[in-house]
Amino acid sequence: PGIARLSQRGDGNRLHACLINLDKTRNERESVRMVARNDAGGRYSMQRYQTLLQFLEQDPDNLNLLADAASAAFEAGEFDATDELLDRYSRTGELPLPLVNLRGLAALRAKRVDDAASAFDALLAAGVNDPAVRFNRAWVHALKDEHEQALALLDDETLAVAERAAALKIQMLHHLGRYDEALEEGQAMAERFPANDSLLGALSVVAMDSDDLDLARRYASGAKSGSDALTTQGLLALSDSHTESSLALFDRALEDNPRAPRALIGKGLGLLAKGDSKGGAKALREGAEIFGDHLGSWIALAWVQFIEGDLKGARETFDHAYTLDDNFAETHGGLAVLDIAEGNLESGQRRAETAMRLDRECFGGMLARILLAEAKGNPAVAQKLWEKAINTPAGVDGKTLAQAMVGMGMDAGAMRPGRRGGHDA
Repeated sequence: PGIARLSQRGDGNRLHACLINLDKTRNERESVRMVARNDAGGRYSMQRYQTLLQFLEQDPDNLNLLADAASAAFEAGEFDATDELLDRYSRTGELPLPLVNLRGLAALRAKRVDDAASAFDALLAAGVNDPAVRFNRAWVHALKDEHEQALALLDDETLAVAERAAALKIQMLHHLGRYDEALEEGQAMAERFPANDSLLGALSVVAMDSDDLDLARRYASGAKSGSDALTTQGLLALSDSHTESSLALFDRALEDNPRAPRALIGKGLGLLAKGDSKGGAKALREGAEIFGDHLGSWIALAWVQFIEGDLKGARETFDHAYTLDDNFAETHGGLAVLDIAEGNLESGQRRAETAMRLDRECFGGMLARILLAEAKGNPAVAQKLWEKAINTPAGVDGKTLAQAMVGMGMDAGAMRPGRRGGHDA
């Protein structure tokens, strides 16, 4: 994204704009490269940073040297050192606005989100109403899940300056559950920025979660790169039963962004479809932990644990999902199946009824009913039936449990923010 850095150079107070490209694909990745408009080199190297430190040993209170060294430390990726040098500067005099901005950027890169917020707020309070600074502040709001506040800062001027601003706006609307608005505004943005891969990827995710698979395919195929677009392509391939192709796409998405939760969940489902339940569980758990409150991924993980025969782990995961939302049918259905597998038919019956009342098409509820019918009130029989359910058609659409879990995980609604949990943004 276009992020303005106000720079204090050694030759005095001089404002100039720079562009920082946050990695071209995902906001989760914080690796940046600096492109300076007024400096042909564009970046201070580690060697320059070390040289400036040597100068400071001879002249430790030189404000120009401290400013240049702080900028060089930032360029070299030494973000804690950047902050320390700015602290030294502030002990001698008040930080000029360019260095306040540098402090915010260093804090953002070091994942000190509250410190970044304080710095950018100070700039805005001082009247620095630059659109790129507004984007920086919107980015920090997004990191803190303050979606409305982020959205308020993403005006047309900010969209024009910061390349990632358009995608961020779509992601904030998505988080807020405003799908129609996101797709309507996104169409205009896509016409305005047809080569903006991050925007096209974000729109593909919203279209996927809006059950418009054709639109999702169109946006994803229009992007040349980006983990969002690749993940959408992978999910579409998996829904078409092209498992190997989907796994290749998920791997490409994860090369682009190793912490993309949707790609991890998709990979987990793909591995499950391939018969690799252990690998599937590993990817699903990682994706679920990144998403945090994303119900669909926890439910999928619990079923994989069930398939692996880890009933204790499956119950713990279903219980965790229950704490996130006690009105989600598949949680009750899964717990019903576990109760039956452990011989507790009465509890299983109650939970199955609750699951089916919440959702007449609940897979766990239907499976629980089948197990109860076959057990005919015999707990010993019920305890054996779950093993059969794992590998043979259970009577629910004629699918094995593993096949059904992939289908459930592919339900676009399972990844929707708000009602069912998290979002990649």
